[in-house]
Formats: sequence, C-alpha cells, structure tokens
Amino acid sequence: MVWSDEFGWSRVEKSLEYSLTGAALIDAGVRLAGRPITLQGEVDAGWIKRGVLTALHALAEADAISVHALVLADGRTFTVQFAPGLAVEGKPLARPELPVADYPYVATLRLITV
Repeated sequence: MVWSDEFGWSRVEKSLEYSLTGAALIDAGVRLAGRPITLQGEVDAGWIKRGVLTALHALAEADAISVHALVLADGRTFTVQFAPGLAVEGKPLARPELPVADYPYVATLRLITV
C-alpha cells in the first residue's frame, strides 16, 4: 500500500490577516498531531486479503478512539488512530460471487497521528 497523502500536510499552520492600518498580522504555530496517513492499494499492487480487511473494519467500528502503532516498510513508526468518517474501505479485485478470506482486495485505510 502507498501513503498517498504523505506530502499533502504541513506541520506549520499560518494565518494572515490585515489590521485597520494595513499591517500584516501573521499568526503561526506548529501542529502537534492530526497528520493524515492514507494508505491506498492499487489494482496492480498493494492488495490485502479479505480476512485482514474484515478485521481492520471491525477494529475501526468497535474502538474508534484506541491508539495503535503503525510501522511502515521503511521502518518509520507512528502512533495513530482511525480517521473520522470512513476509515476502512475496500473493493474486491474482481467480482467473486462468494469471496473467501484470502481473496485479494484493493483497500484504503485512513488514519491520523496522535
């Protein structure tokens, strides 16, 4: 799976407003958490088995506020929770009538750092 929004987030948050005199009022701060981590599979790579997808979906539904350790293939680690909204999503690679637990799915996992 690929981290699709790895570079779509900035740790620094800024706002710019102007005073009545025309001076720029810049407010800046550093975000401590909340970075989105969206892991996406593709039709040609990054599949997960239906059984794993079912377990992840059940975990997200049962306990949305628990904290989990995420370890990426390159060794980086993050403390995450499932993101608000639809956190786990998947589609079968083809259209099986009765997919078994090890049938491949193209999935999307939406997490946030905490």
